[in-house]
Amino acid sequence: MIELETVSLRRGEALVLDRLDLTLPERRIGVIGANGSGKSSFARLLNGLLVPTEGRVRIAGLDTAVEGKAVRRRVGFVFQNPDNQIVYPTVGEDVAFGLKARNVAKGEIAARVSATLARHGLAGFEDRLVHELSGGERQMVALAGVLVSEPDLLVLDEPTTLLDLRNTRRIIEAVEASERTVVLVTHDLDLLAGFERVLCFEGGRLAADGPPAETIARYRALAA
Repeated sequence: MIELETVSLRRGEALVLDRLDLTLPERRIGVIGANGSGKSSFARLLNGLLVPTEGRVRIAGLDTAVEGKAVRRRVGFVFQNPDNQIVYPTVGEDVAFGLKARNVAKGEIAARVSATLARHGLAGFEDRLVHELSGGERQMVALAGVLVSEPDLLVLDEPTTLLDLRNTRRIIEAVEASERTVVLVTHDLDLLAGFERVLCFEGGRLAADGPPAETIARYRALAA
């Protein structure tokens, strides 16, 4: 369950998000809006990368401003650019990083890394150098590094923007196969057809909130 109670966010004098009140029990939630509308800031509120200037964000009852570490154990975040997320030189080291931080046993780490990579089309990539991979492969490594820790909530901030059609399909297939709750920020409206709920941001406010067809129609009207 995602809950926002009268949430506002400021950066300096700029009001980025304005008085959001939301309860999101759905398993597939899309987020759309023009550049600068506040959608990426909204996404970052969900795992405590940003905390509200006013109001409260709760994930499964946990306050992101007070219980940030516990929240980040439950929420996995995938950035638009995998180079902002991958920190180790080899695939295996990078995917294992989150498990090591949780003091998972060495043998279990190896097994979980191997299984996660295989599940996402990267079998045998443990010793591959990240800088030698394609953009799509790096994004899959970033996603694997999040999923290996088995978060309850997966937040993806425009993960397909830099990818070609083939690799976009790989990311979306991985998301569709996931049993966890997903929040997807995207400009690709076609990706949201099977989602339960879509939020549209405009000028830091919620301009539309409902089923994909209704929210997308409102977004297109705003952009006209």
